[in-house]
Amino acid sequence: MGTQKRTIKLKIKGKRLNYFKENWGALFIITFMMLLIIAATYLSIGNESYANDLAVYAYYALVLGVLLQLASYVKYERSTSKNRIKDE
Repeated sequence: MGTQKRTIKLKIKGKRLNYFKENWGALFIITFMMLLIIAATYLSIGNESYANDLAVYAYYALVLGVLLQLASYVKYERSTSKNRIKDE
């Protein structure tokens, strides 16, 4: 038997794409949640070692996501506050 390669294709359109452009960390936070669910599944079937490894990667994704969200917030808050000053 040959090995099969699995790929996941995501189609992101319109408003959703803009959401990810403005919220840089959102994809990493979603990845964190998925990895943590998968880790819980592996833990429930008794594969504790693999579950722990996945949980570590999940928390790295969470840290990265939160840092990117913070950077995105600072960037877009500055641009909106500049726009408010111009409007006044």
